[in-house]
Amino acid sequence: MNSEDLQIFHSHGHVLHEHGHYERAVTKYDAILLTQQNDYKVWSGRGYALEGLGRYEEAISSFNQSIKIQPAFAPAWQGRGIALAKLTRYEEALANFDRALKLQPGDYRAWQNYGKALMGLCRYKDAIASFDRVLELKPDSYKAWYNRAVALGCLGRYIESLSNLKNVLKIKPDCDYAWNYQGMVLAKLDRFKESLTSFDTSLQIKPTNANAWYGKACCYALQNNADRAIEYLKQAISYSPYLCQLMAKTDPNFNRIRHDYRFQELVQDGD
Repeated sequence: MNSEDLQIFHSHGHVLHEHGHYERAVTKYDAILLTQQNDYKVWSGRGYALEGLGRYEEAISSFNQSIKIQPAFAPAWQGRGIALAKLTRYEEALANFDRALKLQPGDYRAWQNYGKALMGLCRYKDAIASFDRVLELKPDSYKAWYNRAVALGCLGRYIESLSNLKNVLKIKPDCDYAWNYQGMVLAKLDRFKESLTSFDTSLQIKPTNANAWYGKACCYALQNNADRAIEYLKQAISYSPYLCQLMAKTDPNFNRIRHDYRFQELVQDGD
């Protein structure tokens, strides 16, 4: 394979990856590596494609090869950090993001991933500082505003969280998960009417959003409306059975209706 063919293959693999065709992208990258085993960019691209397939251990191995060949290639450090974070190996992920940021301190995506890893360690104040760095570099990053809102919510700073969510929805009005989280925060403040409006808006955008149905169930349970709570919890479970049942079993939002036999039947299904 000549150099022009290799470039075409490399470009094709990148395009496939960008469009979510991860399996085909891996195949393209593997074809290049048969003759170009020291192409660190291909090893890195292969790692990102494997991440897209959820094959995180294999992705780490691919990033390892990239870093071994070119230790100064920041995307490989960041990619390995992302894979480690997906495996909940947050401390290791942070070390990799540190390396990426030393090489490219102005990469807002690395700061974003750094903050998310800190969230995984429940280091919410540190995470907020990281998301602030993202916003210095990219003020219109709705994901940074959203992650910052979640970190504030985890600290019980609900009014500040709502303020951040407004920024998310100004930038991306169709962000269903931001509407959903806003509903949860409003419920924490006993602003149930507004909370339900937020969940309904989320469902208009994505009717199969199990989290929004679950949020509506929580909202009604907090108001001791067992009929509505159970109706919406049933809907949530229909879209995400295992996770919604697991959460509802111990979620204090359901304490007022926990002894209702219909609730107990719902959360025990599948045991």
